[in-house]
Amino acid sequence: MKHIGFLSFGHWTPSRQSQTRSAADALLQSIDLAVAAEELGADGAYFRVHHFARQLASPFPLLAAVGARTRRIEIGTAVIDMRYENPLYMAEDAGAADLIAGGRLQLGISRGSPEQVIDGFRYFGYAPPEGMTDADMARRHTEVFLEVLKGEGFAKPNPRPMFSNPPGALRLEPFSEGLRERIWWGAGTNATAEWAAKLGMNLQSSTLKIDESGEPFHVQQAKQIRVFRDAWKEAGHTRTPRVSVSRSIFALVSDQDRMYFGHDDRSDQVGLLSETERAIFGRSYAAEPEALIEQLKADEAIAEADTLLLTVPNQLGVDYNAHVIEAILKHVAPALGWR
Repeated sequence: MKHIGFLSFGHWTPSRQSQTRSAADALLQSIDLAVAAEELGADGAYFRVHHFARQLASPFPLLAAVGARTRRIEIGTAVIDMRYENPLYMAEDAGAADLIAGGRLQLGISRGSPEQVIDGFRYFGYAPPEGMTDADMARRHTEVFLEVLKGEGFAKPNPRPMFSNPPGALRLEPFSEGLRERIWWGAGTNATAEWAAKLGMNLQSSTLKIDESGEPFHVQQAKQIRVFRDAWKEAGHTRTPRVSVSRSIFALVSDQDRMYFGHDDRSDQVGLLSETERAIFGRSYAAEPEALIEQLKADEAIAEADTLLLTVPNQLGVDYNAHVIEAILKHVAPALGWR
């Protein structure tokens, strides 16, 4: 059995061709799609976070709203850029959203990706200290975030507080039990996957990673997952970690599907994230169900993962995206043993 969810970037544009023409559309349609996905039997509703862009940004109001409208489906991010985050304030927001959702939050975090602006985190008031890179700063914010999610007291109480305190040092409130075990790290390299395992985070591996061997994307990604699991075992954690991969997958079951995706490029792409970082981007899958099933059988990383996130073209509207999810659940997942 695989957990199957959707991942939305929440794009919006004031264009006649888009059914998501404003930020309000993107947010409200995200809630509606999560409700529809739950009704279809999907396992997760995940959202990407990008700053300074016409996309979903601040995730916690959306996560809380989805949590209030649904009852079963997992609710998550893939991913939040930790360079921009105050880890203590984030822990309060995450705790509140998780409590509203009844403990269904699956929070994906990372050092982030190429941005719309130069060093956008500086506008949020964060700058790496001397000798530290922005990636180091993201990992430091993450370590603080994970520490406060343990729920242990660390702040000295005021001897004359406005309200009575429990005894001892105070922790952040609201605290949500178990959230610490539902934090995922979006790893772009084998080394960061290993680091995430040592800290006891689950692994999110996206449709992009740093090209470390020149092999096909799904082969490199499968190796990254095995590195993660080996490091997890070596760290001595007692629970079983979870691993997700993201894919653009479309079962062509209607003329509309064929019009939109029948001519998609079906090969990996290679590009430069920076002057020194060469990245490999995973291929899209779009085919009739029988052919699609055979193609997906050959994807080593999907086979390794326990969770599959389907990236959805959110600007095509809630109804069409619900159809995309339903087509995978109905025509593809059972034949692959995912259902």
